[in-house]
Amino acid sequence: MRFVSTKGNSQKVSLEEALFAGPAPDGGLYIPETLPVLSAETLDALSGGSIADTALTVAKCLFDDDLDSTTLESIVRGSLDFTIPLVEVEDELFSLELFHGPTHAFKDVGARFMARLMGHYLKSRDERATVLVATSGDTGSAVAHAFYGLDGIRVIVLFPKGRVSALQQRLFTTLGDNVFALSVDGTFDDCQRLVKSAFADPELADQTLVSANSINVGRLLPQTFYYFHLFAELPRASRDSLVVATPSGNFGNLTAGLMAKRMGLPITRFVAATNVNDVVPEYLASGDFRPRPSTATLSNAMDVGDPSNFARILWLYDGELDAIRADVAGRAYTDENTRATILDVYERRGYVLDPHSAIGYLGARDHRQKTAVFLATAHAAKFQETVEAVLKTPVPLPPAIAACAERPETITEIDASIESLKGFLKP
Repeated sequence: MRFVSTKGNSQKVSLEEALFAGPAPDGGLYIPETLPVLSAETLDALSGGSIADTALTVAKCLFDDDLDSTTLESIVRGSLDFTIPLVEVEDELFSLELFHGPTHAFKDVGARFMARLMGHYLKSRDERATVLVATSGDTGSAVAHAFYGLDGIRVIVLFPKGRVSALQQRLFTTLGDNVFALSVDGTFDDCQRLVKSAFADPELADQTLVSANSINVGRLLPQTFYYFHLFAELPRASRDSLVVATPSGNFGNLTAGLMAKRMGLPITRFVAATNVNDVVPEYLASGDFRPRPSTATLSNAMDVGDPSNFARILWLYDGELDAIRADVAGRAYTDENTRATILDVYERRGYVLDPHSAIGYLGARDHRQKTAVFLATAHAAKFQETVEAVLKTPVPLPPAIAACAERPETITEIDASIESLKGFLKP
């Protein structure tokens, strides 16, 4: 597979080159030049398989030219050693529970695959690397755990001070070893800007810096796996007029879904469900893309005012607004909507939503034609304070989260300048 830049001014590169480059030299993001298409027979044969089985079928189509079958199977099965259940919350309205991995968030899928893929290449190259990642919530913990303890890799997580839930934060600030947490006096957009600036800074050219945000194709491509898995889990009678609602912040998850559609997955329509940081729903309504500073909300992992992956969506559709509108609907919801939905679904169905999954549920409910699936992107316990305040009932902590709540944090505070970040990278 070859990768091109969304800006079109960089040479085509291999999977390995794209994996370690992060952004392309022209400042664009790498995206596959072409995508393989799975036949209807292949899709039908996925029914009843595990997430690892489904992922291996898709991965062979994506990476067969880059990795031998033994290595690929080892990476896939080592990454996806947990379940991803599809739960019917209401009649023909399903939740794809992506929160059963080690950090109880959907990003475990992409982060664990990427870590093993990078580890494979670094071992063959006998090199060391620094993984640099910005997080507005779950990315930091997923990446930190995915790379934790791996030889030759240092992980640096940048997060906006005071804008990440306490439990989310503890999942990456209590690990130690090769994981370092930097608290940035600013927003997630500032953290993301610092990561991009570090890759472009000539003074850091002597370091092997690697991105682990969804700007990295190594994390983006495996997110296609669970879209195929949700299709495989659906009863055959529920696969027509399928709508999938994706809680959206930096838009990597939706980009992966749109790529899965290009690969033959018969999803009728996607819903880009956001909180009040609604630059993409606004674009779909008006045709104008107006990035702006992010606003803090209950669904903090989606507090993104300038989503990087929007460039990939534009590339996939050649910038054609009407073509994007044909596949994607946009809806934005407030914190008030979120609280009301968490309470309503719990009282009617006994199902507990976290603030992000609640927005996904609303998008699925408001746009479904027949069958709709929303991505449940995080365990409700990661937002225990918010959810318990709404439900007036305890939300038990999974063991992995409870354990980190007891460990001390190690945090370095920096301001939102590239000089501060360079001071940490090159003390």
